[in-house]
Amino acid sequence: MNDYIGIDVAKATLQIYIPKNELDIEIENSLRGLKKFYNKLKKLYKKEIEKIVFVYESTGSYSTLLEYFSQTKEIRCFKVGAAQSSFFSKSIKNRSKTDKIDARMLSSMHVLVKENDIKVPLRDEKAHQIRSFIKYYQSIGKEKIRLSNYLEGATYNLEDSYILKDVNQRISKLDKEQDKLIEKIMHIIENDKSYLDSYENIISIPGVGQKSAIILLYLFLRYPNASRQHITALCGLDPVQRESGTSLQKKARISKQGLSLVRDILFMPTLSVVRYNMEMKHMYDRLVDRGKPKPLAQIAIMRKIVLLAHSLYKNKQQYDPDRYLNFTQIKKVENMK
Repeated sequence: MNDYIGIDVAKATLQIYIPKNELDIEIENSLRGLKKFYNKLKKLYKKEIEKIVFVYESTGSYSTLLEYFSQTKEIRCFKVGAAQSSFFSKSIKNRSKTDKIDARMLSSMHVLVKENDIKVPLRDEKAHQIRSFIKYYQSIGKEKIRLSNYLEGATYNLEDSYILKDVNQRISKLDKEQDKLIEKIMHIIENDKSYLDSYENIISIPGVGQKSAIILLYLFLRYPNASRQHITALCGLDPVQRESGTSLQKKARISKQGLSLVRDILFMPTLSVVRYNMEMKHMYDRLVDRGKPKPLAQIAIMRKIVLLAHSLYKNKQQYDPDRYLNFTQIKKVENMK
């Protein structure tokens, strides 16, 4: 179909295939390049410019400009996952891989498109600002881990006291930088009533702390129309099973796709939730009693936390422990009959 324009996104350039007239062009990955490209499309499509759809593979920060431009011009987009494009390329037997071939392949992926997959990108500026702080927070965390590992080795090796002192000071400085970032995020949340209400609903779950609530709020703001299944997949907590006849029999595991930050941040709170939240404790104990290994039971609780937080976010409710207690009491009565 002539309306689906394939765009292969790279750091510096965009390789584009325009099915109308079968044009292969390369432009600069910048606002200036995108403006020139859009002017070319207007001349080519004229009154049908509103029908065009950009088909591209999400490449993190490299595709941000394309999404921002599409939002300002109200251009509909079909964003393809890396695995999805890879499988499709193999299915149509692409033996070569170049930017031009990838752009043409992306254009031909219109055969997989469903109507609700096509939409104008929507970026909440405040949510994007929170994302910027979170990404930097994560980057500082990695640097802290590196320095902490170095400090441990330096201590055992009896390195000079100047080095030990300096590394400790740098770790302390990074701690303060992370605290400052949390303050900035909370300032954004506290100055937006809808954000604040959602945050308070999420943090009402016993055992979920400030950082976990921030990460979950950001996740829900970034994907406002995601279903429960989508949210689970976006966190990489969706189960994956590989079985084929008798030769391939692998245990089910989580996909670990999507936002690793959610899993990293929620690991410790999960242990706390299991101790202080009776609903989660009951679920965890039941899984362990059934023979589920503790790490897998903890992952199940983590998934439950995410879905519970998402439900509270969508329904604009706070966690009600009495609702769970009433439910368990009813179950006990039914079991006694």
